[in-house]
Amino acid sequence: MTTRRNFLYLLGTGTTSTLLGVTNASWAVPVAPTAAAKDVFALPPLTYDYKALEPHIDAATMKFHHDKHHAAYVKNLNAAVNKYPELKTKSVEQLLTSLSALPKDIQTTVRNNGGGHYNHTMFWRIMGPKGGGMPTGSIATAINSQFGTFDTFKTQFNQAGTKLFGSGWVWLVSDKNKLKIITTPNQDSPISQGLYPIMGNDVWEHAYYLNYQNRRPEYLSAWWNVINWTEVNKRFAQAQKT
Repeated sequence: MTTRRNFLYLLGTGTTSTLLGVTNASWAVPVAPTAAAKDVFALPPLTYDYKALEPHIDAATMKFHHDKHHAAYVKNLNAAVNKYPELKTKSVEQLLTSLSALPKDIQTTVRNNGGGHYNHTMFWRIMGPKGGGMPTGSIATAINSQFGTFDTFKTQFNQAGTKLFGSGWVWLVSDKNKLKIITTPNQDSPISQGLYPIMGNDVWEHAYYLNYQNRRPEYLSAWWNVINWTEVNKRFAQAQKT
């Protein structure tokens, strides 16, 4: 049954990946949020148990990563959007692809927290229990065509994530139907660069430090054991439509 909370989440995040821009840069004077303000973005529930990805990602990490870090991004994004009621009709994709058109006082907040919300929503979906193994379907064909072999792709992906200084993400993106491996700092999202993220790994320390401490390469290697290739194929199919 679709609850009001789930409905607001679907409304807030958008159910499609069409990258629409915000064209009206003349915003009204911000309205101070009130207790009655209706939040339009919500934390999506996990579709599997916190411990479902063990031993590769432990339950304690999953719990505070989802319930604390992602929840904080959602809370901060809502606080920013609540100041400008006209923005409540925009999906998170629309906000992130039109950052420069937003009111200046919330641009950084939306970039950081809208990006965090969008990135993590994808992150939970492309992982799952009984995952991993070799890629299947269209994404397997595309990876082999672009990178030669899956092992070559995986090595390049892991190297990019290892070399990223500080916090950020390593991604496989579609750039005009060409696959590329890129990294972004902090919670920056590829969609803000006009790229479609097919899959990405969070290399902030909070994503792995309880289990792996400073051994980021070990975490990156273990992460392939929880990849949900079915979901990655869905995102790849969507990328080809954009």
